[in-house]
Amino acid sequence: QVQLVESGGGLVQAGDSLRLSCAASGRTFSTMGWFRQAPGKEREFVAVTWSGRTTSYTDSVKGRFTISKDNAKNTVYLQMNRLKPEDTAVYYCVGDLFGDSWSRSERWRYWGQGTQVTVSS
Repeated sequence: QVQLVESGGGLVQAGDSLRLSCAASGRTFSTMGWFRQAPGKEREFVAVTWSGRTTSYTDSVKGRFTISKDNAKNTVYLQMNRLKPEDTAVYYCVGDLFGDSWSRSERWRYWGQGTQVTVSS
């Protein structure tokens, strides 16, 4: 059984940092990423990494968020710095991209249960 389990969410103040982790089990993923969904909004692409070497980010997090991957642990991380209230959302880990449209949620086969990140102003 394939599972993605996120951890590390919480309540922080604007300007603080958080590090999300996502441990995969049941199979190995070379490509993993993060999406987020704020209340009343559609699910949004955040970041993706290909084997921990190549990365891509949505514009609103560039320069603040860093995605990384420990291939030995089959775990992906999202280091979030200088957090803003608009980063408040449930963050989902994803694995197994099919196709090239990594920013589209329907292109990812496996999803974690999500972890809540709340940034107060």
